[in-house]
Amino acid sequence: MSPQQSSADASSDLLDLRYRMRHSAAHVMAEAVMKLFPEAQIAIGPPTDDGFYYDFEVSRPFTPADLEQIEALMRKTQKADTSFSGVMLSHDAALDRFQDQKFKLELINDLPENEEITVWSHESWEDLCAGRHAESTGKIGAFKLLSVAGAYWRGDENREMLQRIYGTAWESQEALDAYLERIEEAERRDHRRLGRELDLFFFDPIAPASPFFLPKGTIVLNELIDFVKELYMKYGYQEVTTPQIFNTDLWKQSGHYDNYLDNMYMIDVDQREFGVKPMNCPAAAMLYAANTHSYRELPIRYADFGRLHRYERSGVTHGLMRVRTFVQDDAHIFASLNQIAQEVNSFIAMLDEAYTILGYGEFRMALSLRPDKRVGTEEMWDRAEAGLAEVLGASGRKYDLEEGEGAFYGPKIDFFVPDALGREWQLGTVQLDFSLPERFNLQYASEDGTLQRPVVVHRAMLGSLERFLGVLIEHTAGALPIWLSPVQATIIPIADRHVPFGQEVVEKLRSAGVRAEVNDGNDRMGAKIRAAQVQKIPYMLVVGDREQEANKVAVRERSGSDLGAVDVDSFVAQVVEEIATRA
Repeated sequence: MSPQQSSADASSDLLDLRYRMRHSAAHVMAEAVMKLFPEAQIAIGPPTDDGFYYDFEVSRPFTPADLEQIEALMRKTQKADTSFSGVMLSHDAALDRFQDQKFKLELINDLPENEEITVWSHESWEDLCAGRHAESTGKIGAFKLLSVAGAYWRGDENREMLQRIYGTAWESQEALDAYLERIEEAERRDHRRLGRELDLFFFDPIAPASPFFLPKGTIVLNELIDFVKELYMKYGYQEVTTPQIFNTDLWKQSGHYDNYLDNMYMIDVDQREFGVKPMNCPAAAMLYAANTHSYRELPIRYADFGRLHRYERSGVTHGLMRVRTFVQDDAHIFASLNQIAQEVNSFIAMLDEAYTILGYGEFRMALSLRPDKRVGTEEMWDRAEAGLAEVLGASGRKYDLEEGEGAFYGPKIDFFVPDALGREWQLGTVQLDFSLPERFNLQYASEDGTLQRPVVVHRAMLGSLERFLGVLIEHTAGALPIWLSPVQATIIPIADRHVPFGQEVVEKLRSAGVRAEVNDGNDRMGAKIRAAQVQKIPYMLVVGDREQEANKVAVRERSGSDLGAVDVDSFVAQVVEEIATRA
């Protein structure tokens, strides 16, 4: 056995151990809840990537004191070290066994009547379950209950609202402590909290799951867009602008009406149905179809920063990570078949360049294949999937296969980056689409004069700019790189008599294109420095008598480093260079 195989086997064994512990812990937790709340209705309780949960319907909200009691009862069950065992029941026997539990009855009735049902138990507690438990309750490891949240039964907002208790379980106390530290760090980095503290954005129920960007947040978004536009210039894209609302005929022609209607906002205008665009691709097809095209023009690369709107259920929205309105660095490439490899490789090169500058030097790729709900023929999907696999194979890069995760119109390559906490985020994507050209009868005149269909390459590097900003805030803990920082330098006069000199420094910085301000408030210097550090401003320039006389600034970094006195012009040149190179 090779070292790589041995390592992979050990990793697989650890994942299996954690699954069994967490699955078992969910059962033990549900047993404890039923002891404290005998009237409770129990729903489901699966293990997750880093813990477990269970959903309950009870007469009142769970309190922190309840969690403490539940956890204490779980520890008693753990100490009893009772074995887990499973039995097979008929459909009718299972209905009889769970006759007082309405959610269990619903799950049982969803199964074929001739199918036997597995029930697993420990002590007197039993639950519908397919198995994979620890040997006994004593082997569920180190665990802790974390929080309570609301959850609709079966994710349906029209069904009962349940209470979900989250917990985590690990193979050792050390592993649990390390996880809890990561959770605390994640809370400190939470983009929702930092976004408000840094005056970047906020949310209000008046526009659910739709962020309001304040001036500072808008600066960051615009800087990201300008960065992408520079890459567009380098890689040969043309920027376009398209409408927000289209007649339903367009969405029927594109396939969105049949495959994406649940996520769209529909409105009536002049007694006709219209849809607010959730994607830019049909509009890009309209642009292409507006003129005739020759093979000499291909590839045509249209980039569209148009605002999109998608209906996301309230239960899945989350800060900037999942919103109902957003902007993408979205583009559609119209190319011939023999240009696919060139365009996908060019996009990966552009994405590689962008991610390196943004601090994501490594990324993982996954080829996502046909979903159950899709448009187009099997031959079309075969050709598209083979095309992307061939490009990835020729690139020599490693990639994973994701069955059923493609877009409804074509397969795709998704790009995943790790953040500072080791969490992985899917950002970029490139997708092949043979369906859109067919649906819109898109053509170009080939070299031999015949009319041919182009293929459409959908692609985005950062994806939703709102979501990307959320990921970046958490990755950097709000300390954005200087070129993205809303305020890049703040001047801190020691006394009122130093304010005029501070304003002179600000004017020099602003004239050079640096976003700078003077803190001329009444707070002491130490308080001003702390305020600037809280605001994650890259540079604090302290000016007093000595600095004013020497035409210098005492430079402090947000990290706390003191760089000493620096000539004003030299500092301006240094900062301009850092911003220009996106250091």
